[in-house]
Amino acid sequence: MASASSEICEAPAPVNNTVAHALLGEHLTSLSLALGVSGTSIHIIGVSLGAHVGGLVGHFHGGRLGQITALDPAGPKYTRASPEERLDPGDALFVEAIHTDADNFGIRIPVGHIDYFVNGGKDQPGCPRFFSAGYNFLICDHMRAVHLYISALNHPCPIVGFPCANHQDFLNGHCLDCAEPFLSSCPRIGLLEQAGVNVSRLPPEVKVFLMTGPSAPFCVYHSLVEFHLWKKRNRVTSIEISFSSNSTKDTAKITIPEDQETGKQLLAHRVPLCQINSVTLKYIPKNRFWSKDEPSVVGKFCVAPLPLNSRTMSCLPWSLTLPSKTDISYELLTACA
Repeated sequence: MASASSEICEAPAPVNNTVAHALLGEHLTSLSLALGVSGTSIHIIGVSLGAHVGGLVGHFHGGRLGQITALDPAGPKYTRASPEERLDPGDALFVEAIHTDADNFGIRIPVGHIDYFVNGGKDQPGCPRFFSAGYNFLICDHMRAVHLYISALNHPCPIVGFPCANHQDFLNGHCLDCAEPFLSSCPRIGLLEQAGVNVSRLPPEVKVFLMTGPSAPFCVYHSLVEFHLWKKRNRVTSIEISFSSNSTKDTAKITIPEDQETGKQLLAHRVPLCQINSVTLKYIPKNRFWSKDEPSVVGKFCVAPLPLNSRTMSCLPWSLTLPSKTDISYELLTACA
């Protein structure tokens, strides 16, 4: 395995011919000859600017290297660069990128066959949000891709992504499985051939989205949560959902648009769904001084773990009455697979 990395700083303007990619290309050629290995067995891992250096090396080898893994490939100047000047899917037989700082040091656009946009590819949980944190404020999101990859190698729990058009659609529960284009095999971060997906010919630039925890091992489980109102309301309805286990509590909020009956959202939780002991629901009314909201809402709660595939949702077997701003807890019984 060969690796390419760089100091974390704003990337310089892209160039077609660099000393770094020439030297690394020559080194890989010499290594292949000395060890008798083919280029298809070479896997380059590049961090930040090093990801684009790896792409140039792959371009130098005619795109016949086995794999390139890009850990938050550098931006923003590379966003406007041509594919010949930056990493792109043609630089290896399989190119993957993990995006964690697309609004600062990282690139905003897809650059591989599979691009993981972790937590939307921008602000990462557990990273400071204030300048007072100093250097860690600047670098934490960018380096999270490195820590995620290392964690995926050291821990058994999978860090799984789901193909989707954009982050908001993913959070709103519109992308629930990996049937297209991965034939139900969801891509995973780590040392896996083609990210462990079952597809013979990879389409270029598939964006996948996932949520993570704030600290190692980072992996979380994704579940779709839904609340079905018994009757439509002429205003937005907000319901807070919390999953509790013996050691964890994870929360999300469902927003049901006005004049609709169903709201859904993804909830990330740190233990499998079958280890969740209870679900807590809280109706949050939209009271204004000229208009009071209803004191309670009635409906049904349902949940299903991702990937959904052909699974049906599990629902609490009764209608729920949720008083205003009051936590109501229910036992959640879900069998382990």
